Amino acid sequence: MPAYRRVLLKLSGEVLAGGASFGIDAERVESLAREVADVAAAGVQIGIVVGGGNIFRGVAAAARKMDRVTADHMGMLATVINSLALSDALEQIGVPTRVMSAIEMHQVAEPYIRRRAIRHMEKGRIVIFAAGTSNPYFSTDTAATLRALEIKAEVIAKATRVDGVFDKDPLKFPGAVQYREITYLEVLSKALAVMDASAVAMCRDNKLPIIVFNLTTTGNIMRMSMGESVGTVIH
Repeated sequence: MPAYRRVLLKLSGEVLAGGASFGIDAERVESLAREVADVAAAGVQIGIVVGGGNIFRGVAAAARKMDRVTADHMGMLATVINSLALSDALEQIGVPTRVMSAIEMHQVAEPYIRRRAIRHMEKGRIVIFAAGTSNPYFSTDTAATLRALEIKAEVIAKATRVDGVFDKDPLKFPGAVQYREITYLEVLSKALAVMDASAVAMCRDNKLPIIVFNLTTTGNIMRMSMGESVGTVIH
């Protein structure tokens, strides 16, 4: 029995790159789609926000000299590319999806309309929210938090490459200590680089829990959805 009725899954763009430094790894996207499909089949309504780092990293050197607003808009368009790739992988295994973009582009995605997004989820479709918030200076973490609150998700599931929240970067410091539970205030005061401070503050103000877990462990999305102790809970 699922622990959550509706979940917002936040994925980094790098997840879609697999072992590569940038681009899209078709096998990685397919395996991710199968995991998400299994969770949806268990009765969980799923919204997804995916970052654009795997696409935008490839032009990061050029972006250094760009205007911040222009660079942010390019990053938003990168999330649309990733959203379409994930949507295609899900559709190919028979899972109905909708890509909803905060920047209108009618030929490739539906415009984001809150009530329509909720209706899609109620009908069993997976909704992938693309193009961030459409505003520069906001990260995809903030976009994920905003969408989670708008669709009344019960939790934000933040998928990462490590097992949860640590006192320091476990990829650089082997002795890093993992937290099983931690408060929003501790995350902010200790400047733990889990999510953007603005996203954590929004979750705190609206009492929306965040679960940070390792996506590279197969089956973790299902375990998290079933309420098993996976990763770190921020509440």
